[in-house]
Amino acid sequence: MTIQRFKPGPRMSGAVVHGNTVYLAGQVAEKTAGQSVTEQTKEILAKIDGLLAEAGTDKSKALMANIWLTDIGTFQEMNAVWDAWVSAGNSPARATVEAKLASAPLKVEIAIIAAK
Repeated sequence: MTIQRFKPGPRMSGAVVHGNTVYLAGQVAEKTAGQSVTEQTKEILAKIDGLLAEAGTDKSKALMANIWLTDIGTFQEMNAVWDAWVSAGNSPARATVEAKLASAPLKVEIAIIAAK
């Protein structure tokens, strides 16, 4: 089976496809870093949509999501954006935890595994 890498870098790829499974690296905000959890989540989910499309799939085929929040108190704020984004009837398995992220302005990180 071949392995395809999308947006490869020296440390990680944005997405890796192996067989019929798409693995996305944890996505963080760039343009909205330092802004609200709402704004960061919107940007991250738009980036996820783009990576999934580039890999030949979409959010309706999401299998698993891992979400990291720097403050679990923002859980409902993030969920408001997530609930509007997730494909109706196709919500993935999901875990959400509080964690320190790599850079102080980042408040949310999301990684997705999807089928093709």
